[in-house]
Amino acid sequence: MRISDFSFKARSAKETIAQGEKLAAYFEPGDILCLKGDLGVGKTTFVKGLIRALQGEDTLFLGSPTYTLIQEYRFKTPYVYHFDFYRLKSTDEIWGIGWEEYCAGDGICVVEWADLFPELIPKNAVWLDFSARGEAKLRTS
Repeated sequence: MRISDFSFKARSAKETIAQGEKLAAYFEPGDILCLKGDLGVGKTTFVKGLIRALQGEDTLFLGSPTYTLIQEYRFKTPYVYHFDFYRLKSTDEIWGIGWEEYCAGDGICVVEWADLFPELIPKNAVWLDFSARGEAKLRTS
């Protein structure tokens, strides 16, 4: 499978996690994965699988960083930086947490609600669009 062909339909959280684990193999440091979709469609559940595959099965998943803005997973390389832009009001808040350094850094950035601030997303980012029907489809910028 090529990453550009990635799409899935999941009927459970377990299936969504498994899809995150599957996609993880295609990412390396410097990559950015943007997740788009309404509340409750499985974005955070998908990230749980991605982090499990990249950081190790016994990694404690900290959940969506809705209030902390970012969760850093640095147990092994590649590191994973999990962002959530849902509660942010301005791009200044994102710049203030070091967005540019994370994007150019040593890890993989995963961004929930990236579509709220598309002007901050580099052109080389990969997008995964989630629907309420349990489907997700990958696209490039």
